[in-house]
Amino acid sequence: ATAFGPTVTTYVRQEPVPSPPDFVLWSFFNTLFCNVFCLGFIALAYSVKARDRKIAQDPASAGVFGKTAKQLNIAALCLGSIVIIIFIVLLVITTRNLQWGRP
Repeated sequence: ATAFGPTVTTYVRQEPVPSPPDFVLWSFFNTLFCNVFCLGFIALAYSVKARDRKIAQDPASAGVFGKTAKQLNIAALCLGSIVIIIFIVLLVITTRNLQWGRP
C-alpha cells in the first residue's frame, strides 16, 4: 500500500432550514377589508417585520413576528366577520320595517 492511493471524501448535505411564514397577503387583506380596531394594520406591521427578519437570516425572530401576525389576523378576521354579519342583519331588519311602513 502506498501513501498516494485514491482519497475518499464524504460530503454531508445540510438540510435547508424552512423559513417561517410571514402572512403578508392575509394581513394586507385584513387591512383593506377587516380592519376592526386597526388589527389588520397592526398585523401588517408584524408581517413586514417577519419578512425583514427572514431576509436578515434570523428565522427565530421571524417565527415570533409571524406567529403574532397570524394571531392578529385571526382576531381581525373574526371581528370583521362579526361586524359584517351584524351590519347585514341590521340592514335587512331596517329595510323590512321600511317596506311595511313601520318606523
